[in-house]
Amino acid sequence: MPVQSTLSPKGSSDKAVDTQLDGKSFEQLRQECLQKGVLFEDPDFPANDSSLFYSQAVPVDVKWKRPKELCQDPKFIVGDADRTDICQGQLGDCWLLAAIASLTLKKDAMARVVPRDQEFDRRYAGIFHFQFWHHNQWLDVVVDDRLPAVRNKLIMLHSATNNEFWSALLEKAYAKLHGSYESLKGGSTMEAMEDFTGGVAETYETKSPPDNLYAIMKNALDRGSMMGCSIDITSSAESEAKTTTGLVKGHAYSITGVDEVSVRGQKVQLVRIRNPWGQVEWNGPWSDDAREWNYVDAAEKTRLQQNSSDDGEFWMEFGDFKKNYDKVEICNMTPDALNENPNRRWEVSMLEGNWIRGSTAGGCRNYIDTFWTNPQFQMQLEDAEDDNDDVCSVIIALMQKDRRRKRKEGMDLETIGFALYKAPEDGDHLGKDFFRYNPSAARSKTYINMREITERFELPSGKYVLVPTIFQPHKEADFIIRIYSERKTAALELGSNVDASLPDPPMPTAPEDETKEEKMLRRLFDQLAGDDNAISVRELQQMLNGVLSRRKEIKFETLSLSTCQSIINLMDVDNTGMLEFQEFKVFWEKMKKWIMLFLSFDTDRSGKMSTYELRSSSQSCRHAAEQQAPAAHRLEVW
Repeated sequence: MPVQSTLSPKGSSDKAVDTQLDGKSFEQLRQECLQKGVLFEDPDFPANDSSLFYSQAVPVDVKWKRPKELCQDPKFIVGDADRTDICQGQLGDCWLLAAIASLTLKKDAMARVVPRDQEFDRRYAGIFHFQFWHHNQWLDVVVDDRLPAVRNKLIMLHSATNNEFWSALLEKAYAKLHGSYESLKGGSTMEAMEDFTGGVAETYETKSPPDNLYAIMKNALDRGSMMGCSIDITSSAESEAKTTTGLVKGHAYSITGVDEVSVRGQKVQLVRIRNPWGQVEWNGPWSDDAREWNYVDAAEKTRLQQNSSDDGEFWMEFGDFKKNYDKVEICNMTPDALNENPNRRWEVSMLEGNWIRGSTAGGCRNYIDTFWTNPQFQMQLEDAEDDNDDVCSVIIALMQKDRRRKRKEGMDLETIGFALYKAPEDGDHLGKDFFRYNPSAARSKTYINMREITERFELPSGKYVLVPTIFQPHKEADFIIRIYSERKTAALELGSNVDASLPDPPMPTAPEDETKEEKMLRRLFDQLAGDDNAISVRELQQMLNGVLSRRKEIKFETLSLSTCQSIINLMDVDNTGMLEFQEFKVFWEKMKKWIMLFLSFDTDRSGKMSTYELRSSSQSCRHAAEQQAPAAHRLEVW
């Protein structure tokens, strides 16, 4: 797909796209309801079991209730939205809740995702809306305010304040975006963080961190980035298992603070973490009631918002944090937040593509025979004008699209990654031999089944070919690629132009000059053609089925009448609708070449040509034609 123009700092245009199937906006729908005196009922996300689960029956008697049926004085937001408004329900979406908790710390982002032009008193019509970044554009998602409840208690995300509903409605809108509440089970915190900001995320391993990880985390929070952390699990049995220290494995946490305190003249680095359950906390050093706080003066404790309540939020010493957690996820809300150098600016480009079974789903480099068929993008990297080292900083983010929504169709996240190669001079789609003999210049650290994989590289300036792949071949998915670089990256999908050789047709051979083979071909033609000296579509079908059925090395059934008609349309120069001898002779020569080509590229001797073998043969023929045909006979098709 062609490269889009440079994006805005958050990675997409500011105006949100209306998503209702009827094309109406939130304001139009609300006004209609107010005029009719009715409460909105969302036809696109109905209040029934299909919006809850797609793989199982609802295990309890769920009633969909509006907030005014659950309490006397419902509010959209009580006071200011903050991280204590988020308490997990029965859905395994702690990753989403951790991101929402981080969102409440970013007032500008919060105002974008949760518009304040809605309430339960003024102009209430049972309709609310939220905005999410989705595949490089902002979407405005409308929902009604009917929420799943059991015995008048919300069973999904809810606020600790019983009459506050912004967080429950936000979760419902996000569930609608992905097709159902069940689609939100399991995920990565940075997935939701990106959907709330349009930012770009990076992951750090705490067991092998950069030396300045604490500084990276502190700078990230200072610049408005969102952060989360988690503990890896080795089996599904460990998921959400509580440790003796009060931490939960396979569970997503928010990082809400990074700070230092002085203890007996020594600086101690601390990290503040929040469990989206709203309870269950770390019980080691620097926990709520730990003795370490006895050595911190009251003013410092007040500044750090340290308290002893079991609200799910706690402090840890940075060393303990690294020992107990495995991953830190940072979502930078603008590309420029990725920099330690405030004078450096990033340019953003975006590419789109897809992996199609039998065509462009070639798998990783382990599958060398098909790897070359993956989409290939040529990109030109240039170093910043004020640099003299000829080294370019680039961040590449590969994201697979809509996999969460497609779970109900049996499609979950694929295992993805990418590689970069120094581009040769000819700038054409690279074939199998190139990848067989040339190593990658850079690549993703691993293949992983996450929505997005992001890597940062320092590379010499020049042309590169980017190859995004799924680990195994024949797997299908759509993707987008975001490229962050110091200067605008010119990028082009290779293989988007096709060269065709158009040689002049051969002149007819005089009967007296015909070769023995041509004379035999003329006798065959005379037998088929009859008195009209031309072969009709049915005569061609009879002849080809007879000839090809005797070729044992080719798996052949029969040629249809429409296929034979297509052959005549292709070879019928004088537009008679039939093949005269000279036209038949040209076709016969071509068919012999096609059969030889088929046999030479049918590498598995199956008697059939796979789409990968067909693509390889087409590329080989094209390269041969380029060597033989004069430039004037080449046709570029865009």
